[in-house]
Amino acid sequence: MDVAPLRALAARAAKVGHHRVWRIAVVILAGLFGGWLGLAMGGQVVTPVGPADVNLRLGPSLHGETVVNVAPLGNLAFDTHAAPLRFEARISQIRLAAAEEMFQNPEAITQIAASIGSDLRQGVIQLFVQAGVAAVTGAGLVALVLFRDWRRAAGSALTALLTFSAAGGMAFYTFTPSAVSEPRYTGLIAGAPQVVGSAEDAILRFTEYQEQLAGLVGNVSRVYEATSTLPVYEDDESTIRVLHVSDLHLNPAAWEVIESLSEQFQVDFVIDSGDLTDRGSAAEDTFADEISDLETPYVWVRGNHDSMGTQRAVEAQSNAVVLDDDIAEVGGVTIYGTGDPRFTPDQAADNPDSDEVAAIGARRVETVRDADPPVDVAVMHDPVQARAFTGEVPLVLAGKGHQRSSEVEDTGTRVLAQGSTGGAGVQGLDDDEPTPYEASVLYFDAETKRLQAWDDVTLGGVGLSSAQIERQIEEDPDREVTPPENPPVTPGSTPPTPGSPTRTPGEPD
Repeated sequence: MDVAPLRALAARAAKVGHHRVWRIAVVILAGLFGGWLGLAMGGQVVTPVGPADVNLRLGPSLHGETVVNVAPLGNLAFDTHAAPLRFEARISQIRLAAAEEMFQNPEAITQIAASIGSDLRQGVIQLFVQAGVAAVTGAGLVALVLFRDWRRAAGSALTALLTFSAAGGMAFYTFTPSAVSEPRYTGLIAGAPQVVGSAEDAILRFTEYQEQLAGLVGNVSRVYEATSTLPVYEDDESTIRVLHVSDLHLNPAAWEVIESLSEQFQVDFVIDSGDLTDRGSAAEDTFADEISDLETPYVWVRGNHDSMGTQRAVEAQSNAVVLDDDIAEVGGVTIYGTGDPRFTPDQAADNPDSDEVAAIGARRVETVRDADPPVDVAVMHDPVQARAFTGEVPLVLAGKGHQRSSEVEDTGTRVLAQGSTGGAGVQGLDDDEPTPYEASVLYFDAETKRLQAWDDVTLGGVGLSSAQIERQIEEDPDREVTPPENPPVTPGSTPPTPGSPTRTPGEPD
């Protein structure tokens, strides 16, 4: 039997099938591209919401988020859904007549408040309908231009419709209303100075930068507080607010940041996890005098760049609470703190290595374990030393690494390491991109003394004008804290005492 004709027929069928698959794939790609193009161009509406006209926009995105544009000050972003769609709202115009009536007539305020929900709902429905029509139209037009075939254009339009419907349905079913409790503020203040020229030029403009940096913090904080509806953290007796800073490294601009944040967030006290200075020298001791200008208690532990002389300078401040293997109650919170056992600027000192630092921390756990009342927060400079306290306290605060991090250990203890509130000091000027200024506002329940939430504040480095405030919520603030099954071994050697830097003859002690 001659099978050659059958082989030829099979080859022809395969060729036709391959061509058909490729043609379908091109139609689908045209639909996706045209739908994206149509959505980008037509996925927006302007709808009245109260006394304002709000521009609502829907567009493709790598991850789902909702953005509230408060231009020119910046954006508030919320991770509200998992679909690859970005929902953005921006006030385009305030109708003055309606706004004046709202402020003058209490009844008008009530009526507007009642209608805002329906106004916004109607606007969102209109947005999705218009965005769907724009995506389908864009896909059909692109396919028609490419193929000049109505059937293929209809296939591309159907692809866009199905894709948009799937993304919209995914956004609806994955929408998380509680995401509004964790906003991210990102803004740009036009008046802040820009980095121009060398680091020397930046230093010459440092006084101007300090003043504008304080204004930047104030503006960002006011916008954040005004647009973040979080009544549980209002300034009342049920919440204790604490500002956590670290690694100022002799940067005078850090005091502007601390003072502004303390006032804007109305904190009850400040916790500094060390490295106030760079060399711990007597000449640097005057830097600690700025502490007394703050109107709140200032809890401080020694860092590896701080000498015992630095510690005495801080102790001399009327509002300072220096902890060195000590426990103190500040603002209703029981705090344990201890200084770093190393003093690294002194190259001649016999400083312990990381394993020895961890062992020193493990020995000092006994102070916390026997405390009455129990310790709420432990503060150390080095996270290596601080991790010995996991399972003993609910919260551990540290610094040193100039990079913020947060982790809940298996024991139930959260370890929060702060970045550099001083932008790493003069060292931060050496990099192409200056180290950002970082601090956090911690919110404690006044009754349980447990951390409920915290705001991570990040400001652009020297000369930059960017600012971001991101709220984090503690998912299980009352979780059980239990000691680890295998506690670290504690050698019996005596921990070394940090020394003072080498001084030249005649230099004051």
